[in-house]
Amino acid sequence: MTPDHGSDRVPGGFAELLRRCRLAAGLTQAELAERAAVGIRTVRDLERGRASRPQRTTVELLAAALGLAGQDRSDFVALARGQAGPMPEVGGLASAASRRLPTRGFGLPDPGELIGRDRDVADLAAMLTEQPRVARGVVSLVGLAGVGKTGLALKVAREVADDFPGGTSGIVMIEGSTEGDVLSVVATVFGVGRASDLAGRFSDAPSLLLVDAVERAPGAAAEALDRLAEIAPTLRVLTTGRHPVGLSGERVRPVTPLEVPPADVPTDLAVVADYPAVALLLARLRQIGREPPQPDEVVALVELVRRLGGLPLAIELAAAHGRVLNLNELLDRYGNRLLDLGTAPVGRAAAVTLRDAVAASYRLLDADERAALRRLSVLRNRWSVELAEAMLAPDPFPADGSPSPGDLRFTDGDAPPGDGSAGDEPVQQPVDPVRLLDRLLAHGLIGARGTGPLRFRVLDVVRDFAAERATANGELAAIRRRHASVFAGLAARVAPDLAGARFVEAVGRLDEVAGDLWTALAYSANDDPHTALRLAGNLARWWRYRGRDVAGRQWLRRLLDDPRTGDADPAARAWAQVGVAQLAQEHGAGPQELPSAEAAVAAFQRLSDVPGELAARNVLCGLWTAIGGHDEARQHGEAALELATRTGRIRDMAVAQNNLTWHEIRVGDLAAARRRLAAVDRLAAECGEERLRVLARANLAEVARLEGRYPDAVRHGRRVVSALADLGDPGHRRRALGTVGLALAQDGRIDEATAVLAELRARKAGDGAGPVELEPGGARTDEIAPRDDGICALIEASLAMQRGDREWAAEWYAAAVRACEGSRDLRDVAEALVGLVASTDDPAARNAAVKRLAQVCREGGIVLLPRERALIDAADVDRTDTDVDQAGS
Repeated sequence: MTPDHGSDRVPGGFAELLRRCRLAAGLTQAELAERAAVGIRTVRDLERGRASRPQRTTVELLAAALGLAGQDRSDFVALARGQAGPMPEVGGLASAASRRLPTRGFGLPDPGELIGRDRDVADLAAMLTEQPRVARGVVSLVGLAGVGKTGLALKVAREVADDFPGGTSGIVMIEGSTEGDVLSVVATVFGVGRASDLAGRFSDAPSLLLVDAVERAPGAAAEALDRLAEIAPTLRVLTTGRHPVGLSGERVRPVTPLEVPPADVPTDLAVVADYPAVALLLARLRQIGREPPQPDEVVALVELVRRLGGLPLAIELAAAHGRVLNLNELLDRYGNRLLDLGTAPVGRAAAVTLRDAVAASYRLLDADERAALRRLSVLRNRWSVELAEAMLAPDPFPADGSPSPGDLRFTDGDAPPGDGSAGDEPVQQPVDPVRLLDRLLAHGLIGARGTGPLRFRVLDVVRDFAAERATANGELAAIRRRHASVFAGLAARVAPDLAGARFVEAVGRLDEVAGDLWTALAYSANDDPHTALRLAGNLARWWRYRGRDVAGRQWLRRLLDDPRTGDADPAARAWAQVGVAQLAQEHGAGPQELPSAEAAVAAFQRLSDVPGELAARNVLCGLWTAIGGHDEARQHGEAALELATRTGRIRDMAVAQNNLTWHEIRVGDLAAARRRLAAVDRLAAECGEERLRVLARANLAEVARLEGRYPDAVRHGRRVVSALADLGDPGHRRRALGTVGLALAQDGRIDEATAVLAELRARKAGDGAGPVELEPGGARTDEIAPRDDGICALIEASLAMQRGDREWAAEWYAAAVRACEGSRDLRDVAEALVGLVASTDDPAARNAAVKRLAQVCREGGIVLLPRERALIDAADVDRTDTDVDQAGS
């Protein structure tokens, strides 16, 4: 739109009709000239009335460029050629052109196919047609360029057209417009001669006005719509823009990108095609004649729409390249440079890229809003207001008042592409994250989904653009340093819960921000190793639970060996040493990290850090056990129990009692083991540690089985299996299920044991074998696979013995020995060897099994149980060169 210098003046003739048609189409004089392939001077002279009788070819080109058809086109050409009669004087009731305008307005173009917006259309239609009508009926669609605001608005207007008998029409805002320009064009599209006639035009019946691109002239739009609200209370207005109009009573509806397939959806074309972002890309590919994606393209299809963030413009631009590139090639070429996606240049017009689209919204932000977006651009996953506040908090100035190079300040520091503005001076002021996030949401630069704390996300293309601006400003390193510090703090707050009653919740919290944790660690390991050490040290238990013990140990070992961390906080180093030893223990490398755990105990003692010392001693129990230092292991367990008791740490008392239970089982004192487990149950109940209580009951089921009380073992075990399913601990659940199956087999309950055996094997096939490197947030598959195989083999062997098939039983006991030798607990190996001795008829093989049993008992400090010794005694064993009696006593 261009200024009219008096909105009530309606000059006559073709000049004014041409001008009004151009403005209604949302075109500048230059844009109309280029679209019609005529000179801009021609358009300018025609609108000024300097060309009284233009050539028919020129008029036809202009009509086509304006999209006129039917009677409107005929009238346009006739008036241009002087065939419609003279125009009345200014101020007349109607002009020749206005008499020919539709009584219900110009109408609106066809919105075309709209994918994935059914709910938005229904909600907006309800807002516009609700009864009784609100005083100011302005509904604004806001969002990033290319998110589909205009298409959605046109679809809604078409949907509700019958509810507005006064007509539906629309206008497109143009830079430099005034309030008068807006009202004049509204008058034109609704078929009245002057803006002053609008009150009468809208008095008869409700009408709907669509105002597109209000950000081009926000002041004029606000003033004009405010004026229309006063003179036309029955008029409803639907606006689109990159920000709200700013009117009192305005209802703002952010338009979000289309839904993309989440990470856990199978990459099956029939499944992912139901997601709107995928459906749009497939539809656009069909339009250019592409065949449906091949099976090897589906993964790229899903990843591409995720990277595109579901932004319709981005999807349209990507699809346009589908004439040349297949989906794998598209992802390879543009997956890491989405901002370069663009349209091809047309004539003298430059190509339009996604970078241009994002920059248009970025230029609308204030300096502090731009700075906030640049800081938030490093967040990889969804995030909360709390995390945003930590990222946006200004760094304090040093004592001398001068900022250091790495400090973050809320400055513009950024000349947006194309505006040539200089940066502001640093200003230290409190940051209101709620206000900033509200503004970024209103501009469609960030999105929010769901109601949980971690509901915000920066769109991928916006993140890439903001990171470019941060790099250009020289502040990206400082932002990444802040990011690493924020997530190191988050990990430190969550870490205590990884060893408490809120274990499952704590794991879930870290799972939700896993992408940011890995990003922070990767950056800080190179540029801020002290922060990296603090972060990694607090993630060890999470890594262990998620099967990341190998990768986690590598990170911790790298950081502990880095000379730059030699002067790190002693507590941070000690926790990292505990973590590296704990993770090494998971994959059989614990003895290599024994010095680290011993050093951690000494450090925590110097620091008087009771939780740290308890954690280190608990790890040392396992490390010493792994190398046969059973006395040392027990000493650390008893020291942990004494320290926890002395300091009144109930949960740690329960953990120490649970660890010492294994030593009682090892030496064959099952009564003492039961007493310790009773203490664990009582202490865990006292501190509300349900998971530890369930694990104690799992151990109690195993003790009952070792005692030969098979029905009790089955009863306890089945309760534990159910409880562990509720707690989401599949590894310990499998072990408890194995106890149940073995007790059933040994008790002669063959059908039930066979059913449990089938379930164990089915679960193993579903979960995978052994600790595996998972993507962040993947399903847990902890516990060592050989133990699973060993338990299944022991059940098979016991079933064979119950059926009287000794030869088959011996084969399965031998298989159990081979499987269990890879585990840390040699008690399972000893049990399998006892069964092998009892079932083997070959004297040489039996004596070899006895020798191996004696060796295992010595290495594991294991005392055989009375019923096991009875089985050995019943076998015809040559004891001349074996010491099983001594080893098992």
